[in-house]
Amino acid sequence: MKIAIANDHAGVDYKNQIVKMLTELGHEVFNFGTDEKISCDYPDYAEKVARAVIDGKAECGILVCGTGIGMSIAANKFKGIRASLCADEFSAEMTRLHNDSNVLCLGARTLGIEVALRIVKKYISTTEFLGGNHARRISKFNDVK
Repeated sequence: MKIAIANDHAGVDYKNQIVKMLTELGHEVFNFGTDEKISCDYPDYAEKVARAVIDGKAECGILVCGTGIGMSIAANKFKGIRASLCADEFSAEMTRLHNDSNVLCLGARTLGIEVALRIVKKYISTTEFLGGNHARRISKFNDVK
């Protein structure tokens, strides 16, 4: 799978560990994040991942900031992005199955790294959107003006 990932200053260490795991699992990872722990603006990094997903360069994206909230808000500003902040494996699975999420957001200051890695594994392994009633609901997102 082709996966775009980015982070701000709070997510450097988590991003590096996630990239390592994804690479070891055989995924192609596009790293758009910072490697500096100097304060930076998370919307700039959310945009890079959102555009990679929208343009088809990546099948999904992962964003990491302090809480994951800012990245989620920023990514969801882009038409076609369905970014989900997840704090557990169940939410990661359900957001793929029911919401057809294409960007996972994580909080480096709110999750332990082992939990974050399990969430990422669950998210990327759950690729089958259920459609049906869920597709009808998702289509309504496009009608919002």
